[in-house]
Amino acid sequence: MALPRLQLFEFNDSSWAPRALRDTIVESLSRTLAWGHLLAGLVAPFEEFVARAGVSEVLDVGAGAGGPARILVNEIRRAGRTPPRFILTDLHPQIEAWQQARAAFPDDISFVGSPVDATAIRPEVAGGRARVIINSFHHFPPTLAQRILADAVDGSAGMFIAETFDRNPLRFASFLPFGVLALAMNPLLSGRDRGQKAFITFATPLVLAASLWDGLVSTMRVYSREELEAMVAPLGDRFEWTWGRHHFSPGGSGYYFYGIPRRG
Repeated sequence: MALPRLQLFEFNDSSWAPRALRDTIVESLSRTLAWGHLLAGLVAPFEEFVARAGVSEVLDVGAGAGGPARILVNEIRRAGRTPPRFILTDLHPQIEAWQQARAAFPDDISFVGSPVDATAIRPEVAGGRARVIINSFHHFPPTLAQRILADAVDGSAGMFIAETFDRNPLRFASFLPFGVLALAMNPLLSGRDRGQKAFITFATPLVLAASLWDGLVSTMRVYSREELEAMVAPLGDRFEWTWGRHHFSPGGSGYYFYGIPRRG
């Protein structure tokens, strides 16, 4: 029997949580994804999506600190191919992190510095581009998630959603080998608040406890294939939707779900 979806809180998207704690969780997750090559299995389906959508630019919706975009760009470049240009957007822009991402990949990453509401993306931002949401669609409750999908169908060249786990707390175990290392190294590698981050990481149990909580809650927030398909069913047949799985070591897997406009 499938576990019920629970819309519990996470520290990393709670405004009442200290900034140093929220940043630590997000930064450590990005490094976990990068060091563990947990998104490598997404490269092939993502490139297929971009080719089928016929675009050279994608809006990274709810981009956070821009970690997934940097990882995908790097993975595609390492394979000797040219990635689409990622335009980072968020309701709460992280300009400093995005500037660093742009500096690292000036030809492949840019950003919109003003807030962008994923449920009503402005035409001048949408611009016929495709959209991607990687590892963050589970943050949105069902009503909001469906509005995001509806706006994509109304004003985009396609929508690509991916998660690196299923709704199963045991799946979080695949993150632990690189996740613990990323947490331990974060105070040394972070670009700001290093003293605060070192204190809450090494002198208190706060970082470890909050990270474990957020990881387990994330697995309980992830949408199933059936729920995603139910969300897009009322949107008609303007988009053709594809669902599949991607894999990574040790023994981890997630899914992707993408839609492109029907041709003809």
